[in-house]
Formats: sequence, structure tokens, C-alpha cells
Amino acid sequence: MSKPAASPTDLKPLPPEHAVPEESLESYELAFGQQMNTWAEILEENHERLHAGRFSLHWMETDKANWGRRAKPSSRGMTYTDTNRVEPYGQMPEKADWLNFAPRGSVREPYADRMPVVSAYDVVDRNELWAENVITLYEEAKARQWNATRDIPWDELEPLPDDLEKATCQLCTFLTEVEFVAGDFPAKWLYRIPQDFLEVKSFLATQLMDEARHQEVFRKRAIAGGGLLHASPGFEWALKAIMEAPSHTMGTFLLNLLGEGLVLSIFRSGEMIAKTHVDKEIFRRCLQDEARHVSYGVMELKNHLDNVPDRDAALEDMHRFADVGEMVILTAFTEAALVEPLSILLGGGLDRIEQGLEQAGALWGDFIEEYLGRCQRAGFDRSERCGIPIQAPWLQ
Repeated sequence: MSKPAASPTDLKPLPPEHAVPEESLESYELAFGQQMNTWAEILEENHERLHAGRFSLHWMETDKANWGRRAKPSSRGMTYTDTNRVEPYGQMPEKADWLNFAPRGSVREPYADRMPVVSAYDVVDRNELWAENVITLYEEAKARQWNATRDIPWDELEPLPDDLEKATCQLCTFLTEVEFVAGDFPAKWLYRIPQDFLEVKSFLATQLMDEARHQEVFRKRAIAGGGLLHASPGFEWALKAIMEAPSHTMGTFLLNLLGEGLVLSIFRSGEMIAKTHVDKEIFRRCLQDEARHVSYGVMELKNHLDNVPDRDAALEDMHRFADVGEMVILTAFTEAALVEPLSILLGGGLDRIEQGLEQAGALWGDFIEEYLGRCQRAGFDRSERCGIPIQAPWLQ
């Protein structure tokens, strides 16, 4: 065994061929060099102890720990709810001030002045994240994971007539495009959330996996049926609006409650839209995932509005944001690359696109009513201010 390093100066330099930009590596070295006294002191203590052959065993002291309060499983197994019943593990701060990786409920106070601060952890307000159903949704997400490679009967996929196949592949191209941002958005916020909100971080991690699987399954379906077809500028502006939302709550509203809510409505119409039993199975599996994301969006907004100090001001901010968000979502959902393939699939062929467009118009009203109902459940009444018409634009 090689001799352990006694100080940072003993550490071996990175190999010169390492493919890291020089500027980035210099910045990294400078940042850690500025804190060298703190972590080099820890390294030196460890070195002395190991060479002296001493044991510390400080980690076995339980005076300041919550030792001996054992969690018991419920009928579902050992859930976060079960461990949170053991005091004080379920005590979640209104504002997180532990901006490092120390687990909530661990003995961490004695080490506070020697711990680093993770500057990326800047979403510290519980009211920007929490939802009463988030633990239940996390448990459900784990139980209902599926595999887009093996759980879809790909070998039973039969070719459709050319117009229906192109319409199906175009719809799958749209869904592949939107599912990417549905994963990017929680990823953008996940690493900014401190460890004290571990339940929310856990749920967002499952949403990331869900969305990765959705873009995977729709990409595979398109390529198995002939190929990916057209991306769309209208979709792109809506996705950009989601990514650049000014707060987690606002972005979650636009992605989960509105955007994914409308996609959920499309999946619910899978019996009419999907033309093969393989496509129906894809829609059915994606529907159950999407329902969790929508449910989190509704309850996260409700929790936010119920707990902000100034509810009226928060409501007005949300309305201003929704005024813009609904317009960009309307832009996406009136794109020819979405409306026309949907109409062909609903009508049953290109020669019945007019009839299909009428059916799409009937579904449109249901979709928007469902959206407004979700807003109502969150305590956010958009019925008088909604920028998306109840009646489909092509029927007005």
C-alpha cells in the first residue's frame, strides 16, 4: 500500500493529457486552494491518526444523535412517511440553511464551521418545492417503473397505411421533442435543492427517469414505424418558456400542470388516437407516469399559494406568468405538426382529416376544462383570465 498523502502538496498532479479545459481546471484549483486551510487541516489530522495507529470512534457517540428511535415499516414497507414519524427525522425546515450534503437528522452541528457551502443550493424555501402528496407519488413512481425496451410488444407492431403511419410517427416526433424538456426542467432545479428536502429531490429523480423513458419509447416507436418526422418552431418556443421560468413553482405550473396536463389528456384519448394495440400500450403506460407529474404540479402550486406570506401578491404574480405561459402553449398546440396528425388519426385517414379536425375540436374543449379544473384545485382560478379559448380556434 502506498504511503498516504500528508498534505495537498503531496497529491499527484493531474496527467498533462487530461482532457479538461485549462481555464476550468485553474478555476477549480483556485476555489479549493482558497479553502485549503480547512480541508488540509482535516487531511493532516487523519494522517496523524492513521500513522499513530489510533482509532477515533467519535462516530459511536450518541449523546447528540437521535439514536435508538427505530422506524417501523407500514403495510407498504419502509416508506419516507414511516421514517419521518420518528422524531426529529421528519422535521423539515421552512427555509433550509444547511447548504451541504449532511443528511437531515444526522449529527452535523459540531462540524458546521468546517463544512463547505454548496453555492448551487439556492432554492431554500420549502414553499417553492413541497407538495403534500410528494412522498406518496415517489412510492408510486418506484412501484410502477417499466422498461421501454422489454415491456412494449415491439415484435407485434404491424405497419399501418402510409397516412396513418406518418401521422403516428409525427405525433411521436412531437412527444419525443416535448419529453426532452420535461426531463431537463426538473434536472435544472434538482441540483439546486438542499438535502433537507430529500423527499422532493427523490420524486424529481423519478420524474427524470420517467421522462427519459418517454422520449425513448416515442423515439423508438417513430423509427420502428418509418422514422422521425418534423420538429416545430411552435413547440420550441413553448419548451423554451418552460426552461426559463423565473421560479420552480412557476415552471412546475407551466410544465406539470398545464403542458403535461394537456399531454395527459392526449394519452387519455389513446383509444381513439392509437391505431395499434402496441401504440395503445405505450399510451397507457405513459399515462400513469404523466398523471403523477400533473398531480405534483397541482399540489405544489396549492402548497405554495396556501403558505406564502402575501397570497394576493403571489396570485397576481402567478396570473402574470400564466398570461404568457398559456399563449406560448397555445402556440404549440395549434401547430400543424400536431393538430393535423391528430386529426388524421382521429378521423381514420388523410381523406377524413376534416372529420378528424371536428373530433379534435370536441376534445380541445375537454382538455381546457380539465386544465381549468386543475387550476381550481390548486386555488388558482383562471376561468376569467385564461388565454386559451375553451372552443378550438378552428371552430370559432
